[in-house]
Amino acid sequence: MPKVRLLDDSTINRIAAGEVIDRPASVIKELIENALDAGAARIEIEIDGRSVLRVKDDGCGMTPEDAHTALQRHATSKIQTADDLQTIRTMGFRGEALPSIASVSRLTLTTRSAESEAGIKIVVEGGRIELSEPVGAPVGTVVEALDLFFNVPARLKFLKSPATETARIVETVAKYAIGRPDVSFRLLNGGQEILFTPGQSDLITVVAAVWGIETAKSLVELDETRNGIRVTGLVSPPHATRATRQNQLFYVNGRPARNRAMLAALDESYRAITPERRYPSVVLMLEADPSRVDANVHPAKSEVKFDKESDVFDAIYHAVRNGLLNHGMIPEAVVHRPRSFAFAHQGASIGKEELDALFGRPAGIQPGSPLPPDPSDPFADPQLAPAHLPFGDLLDELRILGQVQETFIVASTASGIVIIDQHVAHERVLYELFSGYQGSAPVPRQYLLAPQSLQLDRRAAVMMEETLPELARLGFELEPFGDGAYLVRSVPTALANKDYLKSLKEIVEELTEMSGGKKIAVAQDQVWIMSACKMAVKAGDPLNLPEMTKLIQDLAKTENPYLCPHGRPITLKIGWDELERRFKR
Repeated sequence: MPKVRLLDDSTINRIAAGEVIDRPASVIKELIENALDAGAARIEIEIDGRSVLRVKDDGCGMTPEDAHTALQRHATSKIQTADDLQTIRTMGFRGEALPSIASVSRLTLTTRSAESEAGIKIVVEGGRIELSEPVGAPVGTVVEALDLFFNVPARLKFLKSPATETARIVETVAKYAIGRPDVSFRLLNGGQEILFTPGQSDLITVVAAVWGIETAKSLVELDETRNGIRVTGLVSPPHATRATRQNQLFYVNGRPARNRAMLAALDESYRAITPERRYPSVVLMLEADPSRVDANVHPAKSEVKFDKESDVFDAIYHAVRNGLLNHGMIPEAVVHRPRSFAFAHQGASIGKEELDALFGRPAGIQPGSPLPPDPSDPFADPQLAPAHLPFGDLLDELRILGQVQETFIVASTASGIVIIDQHVAHERVLYELFSGYQGSAPVPRQYLLAPQSLQLDRRAAVMMEETLPELARLGFELEPFGDGAYLVRSVPTALANKDYLKSLKEIVEELTEMSGGKKIAVAQDQVWIMSACKMAVKAGDPLNLPEMTKLIQDLAKTENPYLCPHGRPITLKIGWDELERRFKR
């Protein structure tokens, strides 16, 4: 049995750093929190890809003695005893940030306090102090971290692309800028300014700088106190929603944080007035007695617990509902009672046999059956015998009976009655076209007579650099136009008569939200899935007989006509034998 040994300080620091510092955005987060706790009025962040991370502030600074102490683990000015953890009012309190960063980078700390005649410069490499000397410096602190994870190659290997990591940094800075509108933030990447907020305590101005003027103009203010919890902030009206939760920010006593009660309350307050899978843009700031909040529950301090989560749920729910009502955004006749506060959800799975029975899969035909070549036009009627198609029985004696609720297509075939969800069917057709299953023909596009401007928030604009090639393949020709804007010169023909700017913006938002969580190949597939969903006909769109016929013919040519790219069923089938049995014939 191996002998039990004590680890050396360098190894201990690297292990501890793994809990606090997992990517460049983590470094920026910790240094911003230190700057805010130091009373900074201006914070400047400079980055250059992943190799240079620098945060400069005009806070109180440190004396030479405090600067050396701050580089030791669990050295902090925020708390003194364990009892102080019950009333935390600062961003940081564990004393882990600086030593963790210093142990996995080449760090330079330059700082001076108001009472010190000179500043001090300390250079640390991989946790070892290499240089300490007095320097001239203004009051405040500059922390520069170079070559992050240079001594932890395993962690370096798992970093995402430069664009993704930069987008995460933009998201982090934006989160703190919105939470502290009284502090000026400036973010530069390679010398180019990406984000600036003036620090004039005007929340709506900061939101406009981060999320864009259009989003900021749609928000309404709220301010309500209930159960000893004050809820302030901004919320969007029911018609101004997004496809992701990206623009949902929560703060507890000034700290960016999340808690399941807060999310549940927000969802419940909008449940009866927004479409399914649409999310409002919100900035919600909660103020509560620190003794009611536990911020020491997560290594990154990103989650909090409350002594009574039901009070938090109640406070947010009524603050949001009343805020919308006071601005005339909810009809007073709407009666809506919140459901009980519960979070457990259960799901069920369906096996292959049930799937075959549900969709009437032809005997001997598998979803991966090869498609016949069609080099001319992937959407042209091939006039092929049904037996050559994976879903060939759908075309056998096909007769469209009509459209139900402008959502479902009802048809009669040789084998029975077929009901098709038009939206998910069109999703499948478009997805296989985009992903190349239908051949190499380009996606039809329409050039605009006058280019249209697409304005994105800061993080999405950075991520667009990676997705431009895939969007171009889908028919979107985009050109950078400066300050988070792009010119749209062409759109897919499928969107020509629709709100293509809205669809494109939603595609980018959803892809931005998923960035960093998947590898590039999966992200590419997500471009196709999201695009197919946004471009497909929707529930409620009326279709004429030729359009319904064409959609079913296209569906019969797909590789997997049973499920849409999201996994939802496309077709339900009732055989003639089953109908006769049900009617006891």
